[in-house]
Amino acid sequence: MTSPVTLYVCKTCRRPEEPSEPREERSGARLAQALAAAAAEAPGVQVVPVECLSVCKRPVTIGFAAPGKWTYVYGDFSEVGPEAASRILAAAGQYAAAPDGLIPWKERPDALKKGVVARIPPLPTLAEAAE
Repeated sequence: MTSPVTLYVCKTCRRPEEPSEPREERSGARLAQALAAAAAEAPGVQVVPVECLSVCKRPVTIGFAAPGKWTYVYGDFSEVGPEAASRILAAAGQYAAAPDGLIPWKERPDALKKGVVARIPPLPTLAEAAE
């Protein structure tokens, strides 16, 4: 059984050579649109465009999160179209299937091997926090 995955995508990410306006033409916004379209066929994955993931030196940035799992933030996505969205959603499926969210290194797509920005431990449950 897999758990639902929240896939955060920084919609404000832009590469240095991209103009700052219009915002909807930035790489992050284009990836967010491609992921939202592709996620219609990916049950269990919720794409959440966010204003900023504060990884501006490594655009384009996404994150995987799920209850009880490690959260991962990845940057340096150079492709932002439908093919990239398909690969990212496939990786979200791997993340969902991993009990703790840790995708074995050898099974990770190259973009996830090279683009790790942060790995954040799962939030403690209320019972664990009370201990």
